[in-house]
Amino acid sequence: MHNRKHQISSPADTQNAPGPSSIEVLRPDPEVVPIAKRRAFSKAEKLRILAAADACVALGDIGALLRREGIYSSHLATWRKQRQLVGETGALERKRGPKADPAGAQTRRVQELENEVERLRAKLVKADLIIDVQKKLSILLGLSTADTPSEPK
Repeated sequence: MHNRKHQISSPADTQNAPGPSSIEVLRPDPEVVPIAKRRAFSKAEKLRILAAADACVALGDIGALLRREGIYSSHLATWRKQRQLVGETGALERKRGPKADPAGAQTRRVQELENEVERLRAKLVKADLIIDVQKKLSILLGLSTADTPSEPK
């Protein structure tokens, strides 16, 4: 398709010129480009692509495979390392995010409990102080402390 604009040569042609609807005007494409999404490869896809890459023998076959599948050579290198480390049965299944650490979970739980014990000890010290102040105040005011049960010492 050729993008040509109509040219008007003289003022006389202006009167007989076609209307603005027939003049071709270049406008930007109003279509919004969608946001790219990260591709996720299943275990079966990875193994299929690796098998196809292993079958490549001629010069340029791997490049053609990479272009056809729309992947980078780093994908192949990573998948081959994973396959070599784990074997084909469990290879290539990697979940994103932090890995579960049972020893770390136990350490965190111990730390949480130690923090709670420290908080409760501080609360106990405050409670003992309040009780002592109440006893002294009741003695100063001459109130009977016989109603309150005595605490064992």
